[in-house]
Amino acid sequence: MRIALYCLALCILLIFLVLRASQSCTTFCLDKGDQLVFGKNQDSIDSGLMIVNKRGVLKTAKVNDKEPRVSQPVSWTSQYGSVTFNRFGREQPFGGMNEAGLVVEQMTLFETKYPGPDLRPYINSGQWIQYQLDNSSMVEEVIASDSKLRITDMLKDPGQHFLVSDRRGNCAAIEFINGKLVHYTEKSMPIKVLSNRAYAECITYWEQSELPIWDYSDAVKRFAKAADMVKHYNPVTSGPAVDYAFDILKNVTMRGTYLTTGRSIVYDIKNLRVYFRTFEKEQIRYADLSSFDFSCKTPVKVLYVNEDLRGDVSKNFVNYTYEINRDLIKNAIPDISDEDLNALAHYPETTNCTEVLFTTTIDNQK
Repeated sequence: MRIALYCLALCILLIFLVLRASQSCTTFCLDKGDQLVFGKNQDSIDSGLMIVNKRGVLKTAKVNDKEPRVSQPVSWTSQYGSVTFNRFGREQPFGGMNEAGLVVEQMTLFETKYPGPDLRPYINSGQWIQYQLDNSSMVEEVIASDSKLRITDMLKDPGQHFLVSDRRGNCAAIEFINGKLVHYTEKSMPIKVLSNRAYAECITYWEQSELPIWDYSDAVKRFAKAADMVKHYNPVTSGPAVDYAFDILKNVTMRGTYLTTGRSIVYDIKNLRVYFRTFEKEQIRYADLSSFDFSCKTPVKVLYVNEDLRGDVSKNFVNYTYEINRDLIKNAIPDISDEDLNALAHYPETTNCTEVLFTTTIDNQK
């Protein structure tokens, strides 16, 4: 009974989190010559943590009490380490990049309709991002994972769609429309940009040089601006790809009463480096994935994104603690109850390092 109440509290809390996290965002992949970068504006979100996630960690997705008994939450062991941006707690990222060079980022899409219950093990939309970073190195693997697991609609959230890119330069827009995964890549993806309306709809407007009469949060307008700049990027005359990517993000920045760009991120995929700046701290900082120890036998590391730092911040990460996670969630949701706060903050404690378990087993046999 206690476990059921715990799971119910988590589900209710996650609904609240996702509704609060609904925002406009813009993403793109810039891939010309030997340049390969991925840009993301996270609107309405400024604070949070960068988290170093480890490989070799056994995880089970959060339980959904409303799921039929024929389906279970998916379990997996992370194959890759990653660096993610989190505001509502560890294991619930908005996006990030793994050590294989895979980048996954999400944006709100109100047209989203996730699959109904079936025999595939399920996972919520937030953890879906972490699952992909834990297990995939290529865009094709992310798309193929749809046969192995299903995003559950347990949160009743506004819905998300995703832009994914890998180190080979492949890029895909992934959406869930009418209960099925729809993806655009290669020939079906003439421009590698995504905002907050369905990809096919934005492409149609962009190719016709039109804007819709109603354009929530300027989604099509932002798409068109980013698409034009991506199209006209020239590695010889436009300057370094990272600088140009930040210029694109500046041109699609939101500044308003309700929607303001809180964070701009540029992933340098080939060099496995993450650049970022926030509304509060506008100086550009970066972290190299090569600087981190992704073995789960070592402590998880975190960094507050609004620390007053410059340049390389790879050495400024500190050890993760339950208290840091709890404070992160509390600051994001000041009116959360202690019971709900503790339940969400505790979730990372349900994961286990398989390297530690293996070592312990060997030691016990000696």
